[in-house]
Amino acid sequence: MESLNVLVVTPAFDRSLPHADNENLRQIGLVSPEINVKDASALAFAELRGDNAAKEKLDTLLAEAEVIYGLILPRNLLERAPKLKWIQMMSAGVDRLKDTDIWRSRVIITGVSGIHATPIGEFVLELMLMFAKGAPLCFQMKQKRQWQRYMPHILRGKTVGIVGLGHIGGEVARLSKAFGMRVIATRRSAKKARKTRYVDLLLPREQMPQMLAESDYVVLSVPLTPETHHIIGEAELRAMKPTAYIINIGRGNLIDEEALIHALDEKRIAGAGLDVTAIEPLPEESRLWDFENVILSPHVAGGMEDYVMRATELFCDNLRRYLNDKNLRNVIDREKGY
Repeated sequence: MESLNVLVVTPAFDRSLPHADNENLRQIGLVSPEINVKDASALAFAELRGDNAAKEKLDTLLAEAEVIYGLILPRNLLERAPKLKWIQMMSAGVDRLKDTDIWRSRVIITGVSGIHATPIGEFVLELMLMFAKGAPLCFQMKQKRQWQRYMPHILRGKTVGIVGLGHIGGEVARLSKAFGMRVIATRRSAKKARKTRYVDLLLPREQMPQMLAESDYVVLSVPLTPETHHIIGEAELRAMKPTAYIINIGRGNLIDEEALIHALDEKRIAGAGLDVTAIEPLPEESRLWDFENVILSPHVAGGMEDYVMRATELFCDNLRRYLNDKNLRNVIDREKGY
């Protein structure tokens, strides 16, 4: 029986770990006796830090790999892994691979779309509640030791506009309906205005200005592609209500940040909740730090305590499909970019 060589790289977010989580490696190995799983996480992280002492060992492992599972891939992968046929990424978005040899190759790329819906959906509701209930003001008053009462708002009856009704957008819609909100959304594949589950009005993307004009909260949950780069710019921000907030849990470059700063300066929108920014970490000199009505988080909306295990479960399901010549889940369409 010929072995399927699977190489695991960067399977954990804790870079101090010397190896992948043993339980994850065990689960991968249990998929089939045909699988020969090796862990190169420490070697990949060392190379990422500029330590090439173990490069030869990593090269040896890459040379035999048919499948790679990880988050941050080794450099010059195609040259070093001539037998590579499939990469399972631990992220849903794969925009970091664009403009690389991997993207232009015939290697299959799959992501973990779907596992982020619960944590990101909750994160979006957290941001909407923080704005509605005046949490930024409370934090500011606490720092200044001030006590000044104010009038909170409610979400019930407000309108949330969701740009991109995929797994994440659908969960945001479901949670928003639980709070009694009106839900409008756009979807790339929508041909005409209609209702759908948890959504009062689903619009084609071309009708996004209508959605922006009606929304109290605008949520961006689309992947970053050439089509969605700066999908929110000066015109879109001007279409929003001055009392509306924009929330971005997708990718930083979905928003033209200069246009956003301009809109915040002119108080044309009420504020922004940003889990992602165009440059990460957000540079110290960015003016986004200065706005009291901007909530910033360090790209953590998709995080959860069992993230790696859930990603591994999806990978194991794909491994079974791969071994049985079945269609893989979450195959990236190079033309669409996701």
